[in-house]
Amino acid sequence: MTLRKDEFARRRRQLMRMIGKGGIAILPASTEKQRNNDVHYNYRPDSDFHYLTGFDEPESVAVLVPGRAQAEYILFVRDRDPLRETWDGRRAGTDGATSDYGADDAFPIGDIDDILPGLMEQCSRVYHTMGIHPEFDQHVIGWVNTLRGQAKQGMHTPQEFVALDHLLHDMRLYKSRTELKVMRRAAQISVGAHIRAMKATRPGMHEYEVMAELLHEFHRHDADIAYHPIVGGGANACTLHYHQNNAELCDGDLLLIDAGCEYRYYASDITRTFPVNGRFSPEQQAVYEVVLEAQEAAIASIRPGNHWNDPHDAAVRAITQGLVRIGLLKGRVPALIKSEAYRKFYMHRTGHWIGMDVHDVGDYKVGEEWRVLEPGMCMTVEPGIYIPAGTRGVPKRWWNIGVRIEDDVAVTADGNEILTAGLPRTPAEIEQLMCS
Repeated sequence: MTLRKDEFARRRRQLMRMIGKGGIAILPASTEKQRNNDVHYNYRPDSDFHYLTGFDEPESVAVLVPGRAQAEYILFVRDRDPLRETWDGRRAGTDGATSDYGADDAFPIGDIDDILPGLMEQCSRVYHTMGIHPEFDQHVIGWVNTLRGQAKQGMHTPQEFVALDHLLHDMRLYKSRTELKVMRRAAQISVGAHIRAMKATRPGMHEYEVMAELLHEFHRHDADIAYHPIVGGGANACTLHYHQNNAELCDGDLLLIDAGCEYRYYASDITRTFPVNGRFSPEQQAVYEVVLEAQEAAIASIRPGNHWNDPHDAAVRAITQGLVRIGLLKGRVPALIKSEAYRKFYMHRTGHWIGMDVHDVGDYKVGEEWRVLEPGMCMTVEPGIYIPAGTRGVPKRWWNIGVRIEDDVAVTADGNEILTAGLPRTPAEIEQLMCS
């Protein structure tokens, strides 16, 4: 399942309408990153760049010039090079950039210093995202200074820099039908990986063995990790961004897995917590059910017209009520919420936008107000409770219980859709799966 060329063309048209005549947008691809010595990390293009181009080669720059007669969409790319392609693989070249990727015109990246200032000279506004690629920022500033240096010869200099990400990231916040199809597929693959991990887990295994089950399922479906998985057993489940994944799994402990795949440049993000031996203890189940109630309350508040913070507020209420019910907090619920007493056990937000990036782009507030939810927005819902050993005022039987439950949810016209549906969530469903 891949996005068609007309999807990228639609996005470019939409952005160019917002930029308007007299503007020029400049987007560089990500640079390759060195891992060690002469080894590079597997290349992934910048999400903004790929969102508009579908092009996935480094050393590339996309330029949009709305209303330009000769070519509105221009790509600067690496030249074909038989010797380098023998080592590193085929390049599209300028011909491929136009025939396969929809560019109106394409030039070798080595010619950009000669060509781009001439394109900018026709424009009064430069749309660019400063600070993401500092080296490239210096090139943009250099091109503008080149034009300023020729002002006495009649060269026109752009008068305004505009943050491109403000427009582009608002576009990315609203997922199209095609994008949602890809995100459902990413979610489906991740659901299968979590089920595989649950079925494989046994006392005496190591966390990295469980992670291997996840990776196997991702890769056999042509997907990769969207982020380094968290596979934390026992006390490790209480470390929010635990990543060592090397401890032995002990009978009687919980295992928290936070893992999602990236499929066709779209991420999924799922967390499940389950008993290593397949059976919840009374304390583990009590905490788990509080978190599950919080997640269900949060998901129920995701619908058009509600605000971004409503799911978090709903989760906080449910967690505070639940902690009072099981005896870990004492007092009146409204007062406990006001004093943020719950933060002793629940110290993070309930979710984030998700899309091409795991923590996807898009403003959470518009002005001073939380953003109104609208169809096409996608978010995670991930409440949790964490009780590390030594937590003051908490009996020992509750120590080292860390529970988080996370799913990916899309806002629909009449409510919401859980993209990651199909993965067991209740204690009964989890025990049945693990013991079957």
